[in-house]
Amino acid sequence: MPARHFHSTKIHPTKGSSLTSSVIKFIKYIAIASAVSIPGISWLRATHDEVPHLESSLAWGSSIEPGPSEEEVTRIISQGAFSFPVRNVGVVARYDGAQLPSNSPCEDRFIHGKFPSPWNNDHWMVWAIFDGHAGWQTAELLSKRLLSFVRHSLTQANFASKHEYVPDQVVQHAIIKGFTDLDDSIIQTALDTSQSQEPLQNKVRKLVTAYSGSCAILSMYDPTANTLHVACTGDSRAVLGHKGQDGKWEAIPLSFDQTGSNKEEIVRLEKEHPGEENIVQGGRVLGMMVSRAFGDGRWKWPLKFQEDIRRRFYGPAPLTPKYDVRTPPYLTAEPVVTSTKIDSNGPSFLILASDGMWDMLSNQQAVGLVGKWLEFRAGKRTSEPEPTQEPFDFGQFWKGVNWRFVEERTIVQDDNAAVHLVRNALGGNHHELISGRLAFDAPFSRGLRDDMTVQVVFFNITRERK
Repeated sequence: MPARHFHSTKIHPTKGSSLTSSVIKFIKYIAIASAVSIPGISWLRATHDEVPHLESSLAWGSSIEPGPSEEEVTRIISQGAFSFPVRNVGVVARYDGAQLPSNSPCEDRFIHGKFPSPWNNDHWMVWAIFDGHAGWQTAELLSKRLLSFVRHSLTQANFASKHEYVPDQVVQHAIIKGFTDLDDSIIQTALDTSQSQEPLQNKVRKLVTAYSGSCAILSMYDPTANTLHVACTGDSRAVLGHKGQDGKWEAIPLSFDQTGSNKEEIVRLEKEHPGEENIVQGGRVLGMMVSRAFGDGRWKWPLKFQEDIRRRFYGPAPLTPKYDVRTPPYLTAEPVVTSTKIDSNGPSFLILASDGMWDMLSNQQAVGLVGKWLEFRAGKRTSEPEPTQEPFDFGQFWKGVNWRFVEERTIVQDDNAAVHLVRNALGGNHHELISGRLAFDAPFSRGLRDDMTVQVVFFNITRERK
């Protein structure tokens, strides 16, 4: 008989047939597997294509954008700028602020505003700048905690009643205590954290605040006493501009840079560490530019702890063997505090800035620039036209062109006094110079400029050109 060829879509089980039983089990497995994999099949069969299309990036030729135009220069230096009128807080009329990063992220931080008086129902004003180094973490902590430490210290003074002035010495001592208490907390927290049972990630977060460091310039205005208290740790700076009887603006320094180039700081360090002749070399304290700072644990911890932190938590390398570490701490966060009465009969202003601006401007130059800004707003002076300039490159710095501010490059065009200072510090009316500096991004920008943070506070100045 010829062979019969057939197929069937049905299965007819026969009792006792192992083949049939196996087929049934296989069919069930396929059915279950299909049901389980339906979402996957749907995903594989999705018709909506979200894969990026790269046609635009395949175009031939350069896509690098040109350097900042004059309009973009203004946008860059004005980004994040602020200005606040002030009412009913003594003789404070207004304050402006601006920040221009160079590092990424920016290592500067700042605070500003009013807060309740430690002793009565008045409000005080505060402006502060925290210039971080080796990271932003310490500066960030200061922006959140320093004012509360200082205010707590002031309330503990328990001196004043509502009807008497507090001696400047009492305020100064309280501010100093607030600074040192916070720094002691930073350094001690690291010591305690290393021996705690916390998870590693929590320990690291607490330790990095002491790995990095920060300068601080804190200014507090007490309207009851009409006094400005300025506390400086490091090389950020405060300068008061006061208009003399001759109509000229005089620069009155309210702080002095605490660095390895400051003779008074060198004498202090030598007295605190007798017999250690190489602490300060080349204007640096065991390699550190500033002689006072928050954090910077390597300059404050015992050498054994530096080594332990390095081994267990990937901390920064110990200062040895490059530097001779014998009797830490070598840095302190203790500030130098000055107290100044504000003249109620004439205009004046305060300039606070991190060293990024002071690298470019002297005290008198900064005060003169803000004075010109005020005269321009009052309609007493017109801005000079921009000069015609030859093509520029940075090699001209070695041919007599000054990389710092010079009077001939002055320009007045910004509504914000802090932005005005930043613009003139970077090049003023010399577009190629200022635009060339701003064309660099981090990390290359650090060769030409540091982070800049500036605040300008006006006292007894009410007339403004609209």
